[in-house]
Amino acid sequence: MNDADKTMPEGDRVCPAGRAWLLSTSLRKMLGQNPETILKGMVREGDTVVDIGCGPGFFTLPLARMVGEKGSVIALDLQEAMLEKMQLRAEQSGLLPRIRPQLCTAGSIGCAGPADFALAFYMVHEVPDAARFMDETRCMLKERGRLLLVEPKFHVHAAKFWKTVEITWKAGFTLLSEPRIAFSRAVLFERV
Repeated sequence: MNDADKTMPEGDRVCPAGRAWLLSTSLRKMLGQNPETILKGMVREGDTVVDIGCGPGFFTLPLARMVGEKGSVIALDLQEAMLEKMQLRAEQSGLLPRIRPQLCTAGSIGCAGPADFALAFYMVHEVPDAARFMDETRCMLKERGRLLLVEPKFHVHAAKFWKTVEITWKAGFTLLSEPRIAFSRAVLFERV
C-alpha cells in the first residue's frame, strides 16, 4: 500500500508525505494561517510543546522559534517521511536542537510529556479513536496545560467537529476560547 492509499480505521485518509508541499506552502500564511499569528499568546519561551501530526513542520519550526533555546518541541507524526522532511527543514533553519522528532502509531500518540501546550492542527479527524487520543493528550499535558484543536471547515462539518469537542470535554478539558482561524473550526482547551 502506498501513502496515498493509507486510511485510518474509522478515520479519514492521512495526507501522504508526497503531498507535504501542500502543508508547508507559504500560500497558507497569505491565506490567514500564519503560525506566529495563530499561536501568539498560547506558547511562551521555555515551554515544552507537542506538535501532534507535525507533517513537514509548518507549525513545528515557528513553535521552535517561539519556545526559544530553553524550550523544546516534540514533533509527532505517524509517517517517517514527514518527520524526515520536517527534520531537513529544521536543520536548514538551525532549529533542530530544539526539536525532538518522534514517530507515533495510528493507535497511540506514544508521548509521555509533560508538556505545557499541544497543537492538533487538521489531524484529529484522521485518528481512529478520538476518545483515546484525547485521553492520551490529556495525560501528556501538565495541569492547566493547553490544547489547541483545529479542524478544516472544508473537510470536517460542524456536527463532527462539535462531537470531537464533546469528547475532549469528557476527557478532562475545559474550553477557554474559540480562536478565529481562516478556513477552520478551532477551540483552545485547558487541562483540568
